[in-house]
Amino acid sequence: MRPHSFARSRSGMLSWMADARDIYQSAPDTYDALVSYEDHAGQLLEAIRKLVTLDGADVVELGAGTGRVTRLLAPHVRSIRAFEREPAMLAVAHAHLKRLGMHHCELALADNAKLPIPDACAHISIAGWTYGHQTVWEPQGWQSPIRAALAEMLRVLRPGGTAIVIETLGSGYTEPFEPPTELARYYELLERDYGFTRSWIRTDYVFPSNAEGERLLHAFFGAEAARAFAAGGGTLLPECTGIWSRRL
Repeated sequence: MRPHSFARSRSGMLSWMADARDIYQSAPDTYDALVSYEDHAGQLLEAIRKLVTLDGADVVELGAGTGRVTRLLAPHVRSIRAFEREPAMLAVAHAHLKRLGMHHCELALADNAKLPIPDACAHISIAGWTYGHQTVWEPQGWQSPIRAALAEMLRVLRPGGTAIVIETLGSGYTEPFEPPTELARYYELLERDYGFTRSWIRTDYVFPSNAEGERLLHAFFGAEAARAFAAGGGTLLPECTGIWSRRL
């Protein structure tokens, strides 16, 4: 793997994950601005299309955040029911959908482990960058909430449906990194215990300026990482993204 100076500047991936909950609760607009610059080449939609047929699909989304995946899929599917546990994040997602006139999308507050919908109601269930936080927030007991959320993903699928989990494989890396221990165990759980198959893509960030990249990275990844990015003088931050899928 070849890390960007941004990645080399940090002692570990988990430092920013530990702070993410505060950002989700108090600064959702900043988070939303940051991720709006990720995947500038549009790799994620194409990767999902290789796994599932979107036309006519009913989708259930877990951990929707500010609606980045919701908005990505909405133009191509029949319906989306998206759930998020943080009201501040959900408010940003609502504003986006209202502005775009996406009336076939429903947003609601719910924990990943308990969705208020019936069994077998979706062709696709998808969770983007949400379960991995549990390995930091509950380091001694992360398996229980993640297993409960995975059970929900599978419960809501119709026969032949597909579950998709999206997680990082390295911010600031040009090739997938070796994840921290608990994150690696979570990824192993997906593959060994639940039969998910892994692939990966690049979803690089491209910011409108080096200064804007520094500002947003400081808010989410911290001062040291932001300084390293700024020192490089560029606008691109490499990002490796893992995509795990399982078909019923």
